[in-house]
Amino acid sequence: MTAKDRVWFITGATSGFGQALAQAVIARGERVAAAGRQRDALAALASGNADRVLTLPFDVTDAAARQAAVDEAIGRFGHIDVLANIAGRGSLGAVEEFAPDQLRAQLELNFFAAAELTRAALPHMRARKSGHILNLTSIGGLISIGGFGAYCASKFALEAWTEALADEVAGFGVKVTLVEPGNFRTEFAGDANMRPAGRLAAYRLIIGPIEDFLYGQAGRQPGDPAKAADAMVAVADDPSPPRRLVLGADAYDVLDRTMRERMADIGRYRKLGEATGFAGAEVRAIGAARA
Repeated sequence: MTAKDRVWFITGATSGFGQALAQAVIARGERVAAAGRQRDALAALASGNADRVLTLPFDVTDAAARQAAVDEAIGRFGHIDVLANIAGRGSLGAVEEFAPDQLRAQLELNFFAAAELTRAALPHMRARKSGHILNLTSIGGLISIGGFGAYCASKFALEAWTEALADEVAGFGVKVTLVEPGNFRTEFAGDANMRPAGRLAAYRLIIGPIEDFLYGQAGRQPGDPAKAADAMVAVADDPSPPRRLVLGADAYDVLDRTMRERMADIGRYRKLGEATGFAGAEVRAIGAARA
């Protein structure tokens, strides 16, 4: 398959990573079903490329709209080769400060929307025995720190779900990659970021410095979304793509530090933890072996 034959379905295509990815795909001459809520931004993507760009203005948390969008994309282009679940939203605040409906809204957008859109496209990909799913999580899908509990919970959920998905669909020729960026120059540090329903004075000394760091660097983050888009395209071009694509030197740095600290912490009680089985019981490896 040549690049021009490939069809992408990209959510969150009107801003940030999604917009950068859609622009990169269009510039390569590929076809794209671009989904987002901002009609003007979608129209700008399609300008001069109406034959290759299908605009899909809808809310990814709307179940009926999700299925209709997948059906429309397949009806227009005949197939979907790459599903890029990019749409999402950040949040910052102590876990005690967020209202229950805010936590559910965070999970609804960052986890359920991506999971259900994937489920809508999977029967088509399985039937064709091909396809690639890119699920944008975050370095916050691998580590969590104070202030980002709600956000990281949604990303951890998508990470776990996606890992299981990758095992399940490999035999059908469907590839899966988790995209885990660090600090990039998107709207994450701007007004789109969810603020907690109520602020508690008890957490100000803990959360305040994190807010100053995040919101104080809006527009000055080190990561370039256009370069992230190029990396995602490179992974989609790879016949043997990685399970994970970590983006940003800062992401690799915090991941390396966290994994060392995590394993050291786990190792402190390893002997005690390993000694909790019945004497003489057979110990079998958990999980099926991966090919």
